[in-house]
Amino acid sequence: MYTPLAMPDLLRLAHRSAAVSQACSCMPKSFAGWEGMPVSLKDSQLREIGSLITAEEEDLTLDEYHPQGSSYWSLNAPIAPQFFPYNRCRVWECVTCRRIFLRYAEAGAYHIEQRIRSLDPALIVDVAFEGVGRA
Repeated sequence: MYTPLAMPDLLRLAHRSAAVSQACSCMPKSFAGWEGMPVSLKDSQLREIGSLITAEEEDLTLDEYHPQGSSYWSLNAPIAPQFFPYNRCRVWECVTCRRIFLRYAEAGAYHIEQRIRSLDPALIVDVAFEGVGRA
């Protein structure tokens, strides 16, 4: 398990990723919001470089952070590392173009689905979980 990335490191990675302009097979779609991991994107194309996980899974909140009325699926949903699902994410980098993605496993009633989202620096918020401002 990685030591969770500090906010300055997460922002640095996000800005570096946003500056990548080359076309790459890691982007069959924009991944601006959460998506199921496409089968066209092979695990071998991504390497894990960090984590946002700060505690054991049973100690992490399931509360989401949507102060402006967004939802889990919104393309403009804030990336709030202390809130679900970001508090369960690992940080991955494309080995070809160096774009950065967030990934976690969504455990449904009958299956587990890998989800992926691009790391957009404009959406990252540094807000502590205090049990307020939830979805």
